[in-house]
Amino acid sequence: MNNSGNRIVIISPVRDEEEFIGGIIKSMISQTVIPVEWVIVDDGSTDRTPEIIKKAAQEHDWIHLEQKPNRGDRAVGPGVVEAFYYGYERIKIDEYDFICKMDADIEFGEKYFETLLSFFAKDPYLGAASGKPFLEEEGKLIEERTNDEMVAGQINFYRRQCFEDMGGFVREVHWDGIAFHRCRMEGWRTMSIRHPDLNFIHKRLMGSSHKNILYGRMRWGKGQYFMGTHPLYIFAIGVYRLFERPFVLGGLFIVIGYFKAMLESMPRYENMPFRKSLHAWQFERLKLGKRLETIPESEP
Repeated sequence: MNNSGNRIVIISPVRDEEEFIGGIIKSMISQTVIPVEWVIVDDGSTDRTPEIIKKAAQEHDWIHLEQKPNRGDRAVGPGVVEAFYYGYERIKIDEYDFICKMDADIEFGEKYFETLLSFFAKDPYLGAASGKPFLEEEGKLIEERTNDEMVAGQINFYRRQCFEDMGGFVREVHWDGIAFHRCRMEGWRTMSIRHPDLNFIHKRLMGSSHKNILYGRMRWGKGQYFMGTHPLYIFAIGVYRLFERPFVLGGLFIVIGYFKAMLESMPRYENMPFRKSLHAWQFERLKLGKRLETIPESEP
């Protein structure tokens, strides 16, 4: 594919990803469209993660490692965005067309970026997009349910102009959910696309990378509260998530996390035009009686 207008910069915050980093590196170097730069930010790993990245960087000049000072422990949500911006501030390439924040615990086919770029070429108003995440369970691939209007959190891929229009990522929990709605407010379309070349494997259950899955679901609910989600809508999300692992408790803990944050007077994303737009969007979907699959939420 001609690289004119398709120049991609990718930033991957990583921490103790020795188990998975080799898989994502293999996926990247096999791509039919190679990024002009892939910045991997090591955020205080204590395992062999930096060693594996250094070897890849020696073999491919478009990969480079940035080692961020260790904050002491894993900090999902705002910590991930902090690490992203540590890499963003150290991008060596000035001219690029797309920017991507990508996790290390995923794998995908060789035509992933080529196929994704074809969707952007067809739609000048498409601001951000991804494929669909799948989990490996008992030898089968099971789709992680993701709203079609929202970019999968594991691989946030933006047209550069869209990323700049929305003001980049908020350095707080639920940054990806906020980004999705801010794109929409700026007049851009966003989507996660169900396509064979865009399906990717997520090597661990969403929300399970820190402590345990129930802690992750509780954090998920707190993230929804921070974003400004309406209380009625959080119940719809909770009901929808009752029917996936961890069954029943997962959805319940999302709701508990939301109201725990409310009772603790947790600070919120204080952008009133955003919250007004968010509530209008949420109530539109509830009033239209759309299936619960259309209710988006994201890992903070």
